[in-house]
Amino acid sequence: MSSSTSTAVIPPVLAEVVRSGYVEGHHRGSLVLLGADGTVEMSAGDPSAPVFPRSSNKPLQAAAVLRAGAELTGERLALATSSHSGEPFHLDLVRKMLAEHGFTESDLRTPPGLPLDQVEAEAHLAAGGVRERVVMNCSGKHAAMLAACAHNGWDPAAYLDPEHPLQRLVRDEIEAATGETVAVVGTDGCGAPLMAVSLVGLARAFRSYVLAEPGTPQRRVADAMRAHPEYVAGTRRPDTWLMREVPGALSKMGAEAVQAVALADGRALAFKIDDGSGRATGPVLARALRILGVDSPVVDRIADVPLLGGGQRVGEVRAAF
Repeated sequence: MSSSTSTAVIPPVLAEVVRSGYVEGHHRGSLVLLGADGTVEMSAGDPSAPVFPRSSNKPLQAAAVLRAGAELTGERLALATSSHSGEPFHLDLVRKMLAEHGFTESDLRTPPGLPLDQVEAEAHLAAGGVRERVVMNCSGKHAAMLAACAHNGWDPAAYLDPEHPLQRLVRDEIEAATGETVAVVGTDGCGAPLMAVSLVGLARAFRSYVLAEPGTPQRRVADAMRAHPEYVAGTRRPDTWLMREVPGALSKMGAEAVQAVALADGRALAFKIDDGSGRATGPVLARALRILGVDSPVVDRIADVPLLGGGQRVGEVRAAF
């Protein structure tokens, strides 16, 4: 047995689960907050360690699609960054985007899915709906990637191959925006290549997008997301609420409880809950925003994650830092 001592950082508790006044559980994680000048103002855990940002990488992937020459603007560009809720307006626009570039739903390489939003999922099933590729929450991103293939004459059947020209552009964009070399390449839930960077790098990337010069791919992505936040997420989602109610905010969640946000002046944050529990993201996000000085009723709304007992509120998930 090696005598060396592990230097792995045990993530601190970022949120606690309180039921009937008793703390019954904890959610650990890592977090970083950047000041307006880009310096680290606060950190917890190990925000310099690589993580899979999951869908928090989507704005960077969308910027690569623009660099590839795809002409996406407005709601279409916002939808290219989305983990959409599967509401009718999301699905209608994905289908339009596919048709505009000569594709059909069968060209998508997303796994068949149900709407991400529970209300929409129940309505979809009640109407006799089944799992479909276009319904899966990443279908907007995939439609945008197909648009880039159509523009360049690239093989659309291979657009998820890590060595595809588009995915090489994605890697270039991620490394440029984060200032880091991609540490690991994996496969995301939607089948797209997934590139690991640190939380510090992710926060810096979001900061760079809100501060980018107008007309650049990065600023075009940020502006589209902020102008059409309901296409980035959905009508019942914190990303939408935050971008609607905090002027200039750019926000994108990712699976396994990842979140990145940048404010208009360059303040930024990124975190990951270690166990992947999405119920901790709201309280942690709200506390981080308050530390950064955000004063808005939407922060209280995002923070509110009740625990129920017998159908009544008996507790909450709350931030613990």
